[in-house]
Amino acid sequence: MAQDPIALTREEAASARRELWRRKFMAFAFVSPLLLFLVFAFIAPISTMLYRSFYHPTVAALIPQTLAAMESWEGKSVPGDDVFTTFAGELKQLAKKRLSGRLAEELNRVRPGLSSAVKSSARKMRRADDALLKKEGPELLRKANQVWAENSTWRAVRQAGQIFTASNYLTALDLEFGEDGSIQGREASKIYVALYTKTLRIALTITVLTLLLGYPLAYYLANAPSRQANALMLLVLLPFWTSLLVRTTAWIALLQTNGVVNSTLIWTGLINAPLELLYTQFSTVIAMTHILLPFMILPLYSVMKGIDPSYLRAALSMGSKPVPAFVRIYLPMSLPGLSAGALLVFIISVGYYITPALVGGTDGQMISNIIAFHMQQSNNWELAAALGSLLLVIIVALYWTYDRLVGAGNIKLG
Repeated sequence: MAQDPIALTREEAASARRELWRRKFMAFAFVSPLLLFLVFAFIAPISTMLYRSFYHPTVAALIPQTLAAMESWEGKSVPGDDVFTTFAGELKQLAKKRLSGRLAEELNRVRPGLSSAVKSSARKMRRADDALLKKEGPELLRKANQVWAENSTWRAVRQAGQIFTASNYLTALDLEFGEDGSIQGREASKIYVALYTKTLRIALTITVLTLLLGYPLAYYLANAPSRQANALMLLVLLPFWTSLLVRTTAWIALLQTNGVVNSTLIWTGLINAPLELLYTQFSTVIAMTHILLPFMILPLYSVMKGIDPSYLRAALSMGSKPVPAFVRIYLPMSLPGLSAGALLVFIISVGYYITPALVGGTDGQMISNIIAFHMQQSNNWELAAALGSLLLVIIVALYWTYDRLVGAGNIKLG
């Protein structure tokens, strides 16, 4: 008996769907390790950094009852005695648990100078009896330090107690909240905007220098005989065989006061006294240019190797001068490699840490060094996260602008 052709078609369709799902599952299984790597090594760290930049529960966890008592405070005068009494009791408990220093550190970031006041007051509250604190807590706090009688001190306490706050971003932009809640310039030292500017300037300088040095060399490698090009390419790749720390330390030996460069210049009579070459912006730029030069050469070489030299020869044979022919024919064809190398060098330069830390000193340090300082020494992870988030935004904005202006889609020949 013949089989129903409709049933056969349905069975074939179901089999085809099962085969399609099987292939999709196999494809997902192959790419799942890469997806997991991106989640744990890229998405999760950046998401955590963005979250930590405005999430700050430390003070709220240290003095929750005081902050709860301050919710009805209008902020125009000193809080009532109930706030003083509650704060005195919590300050005593923090002193017993040896956490008053943590509170002092947090409040000092909002209002410089509060650290010593919190610590001294905590020691005095610890020695006081609980019954005495409930009865005379406000007076004891005022006697402990006069800052507790100032309205600005309690505004700083309430500001530091906010769990979600934009104050870290304002600090990263050298701004702060005024007494009336408005945004104004910081009265303290303004360093971060200048550091961002210096970081971008140094990164741009390094990108230009690697381009000026790398473009002619990549062009020569792409057009040289194979044996000679391979030998020179080994020299280009040679720095990757050496540790970054070793290469940076070598520049310290070259640029220090009694180093190779100064000794040679003095021996030749060009200078009479050693030059200050180390621990400057100059040393940072020179060392990073040397380290990042291969990252410019390799993308350029890979693109130039695929350019047919007959295009340039045809332009010359038709009467074009060498320089105009190179600019109108060869240069546009090499722009993909130039763009890739420039972006690679610039982005790496902006976030570089080891080389500026070792050879840059105070003058040659970049924003990445300050981010590391807040994470490792000052323990201000929230500010470090805000600085890193702003750096990420700046890089993404510059990349978007660069892609819109000179991206691969905008390249036109001739």
